[in-house]
Amino acid sequence: MDSPQKSYKKVPLSVKIIVLVVLVLAVFALWLFKNLPKDSFAASSGLLDSSCTTQPPGGTAASSITSSAQNSPDFALTVTAALDLEQLKSHKLPILIEFGSDGCDPCRQMAPIIEALNKELQGRAIVKFVDVWANPEYAEGYPLTVIPTQLFIDAEGKPYTPKEDRGLGLKLYQTKATGEHVFTTHEGIISKEDLLAILTEMGMQE
Repeated sequence: MDSPQKSYKKVPLSVKIIVLVVLVLAVFALWLFKNLPKDSFAASSGLLDSSCTTQPPGGTAASSITSSAQNSPDFALTVTAALDLEQLKSHKLPILIEFGSDGCDPCRQMAPIIEALNKELQGRAIVKFVDVWANPEYAEGYPLTVIPTQLFIDAEGKPYTPKEDRGLGLKLYQTKATGEHVFTTHEGIISKEDLLAILTEMGMQE
């Protein structure tokens, strides 16, 4: 008796092509994942942190943020010497000081906002930038744990006291001995609109 013959179905050509395309795409995706710079991947996927440490990852970074041309250095954007808060307060204007660095990704995102505010609000507010990686000594005495950190002082020379909770996560610092309110800060990225609202609440004139 003859043994039964096994029958095989022929795989359609279209199925073979689909399988081949899937394999090629899988190999390409694997290659792309291994070779794509991590920073690019993080930026495209929204995984970048909103803040950096106050210490540089290695070496120092010189600030590329340029100062506005002003007769008084008090209104220049980039801080080039230790801050004299009493001198800045003497102008009776709200003060916004950002502590950051060019080597910090969130700081680079904030840079255009801080530059624009400094340029647009001349004579109405004092907006300054301190590069704490290039000049760490300029940050001494301020409550910094991450960058960027924004420091707010109202037109009366007092730490900003919010009239309402805007959900921005502002930090108010007090002395342990007396409970005196000494600093108000924000850590991380903050929008231009929120900064303008704070400056207005601190006494900025239209």
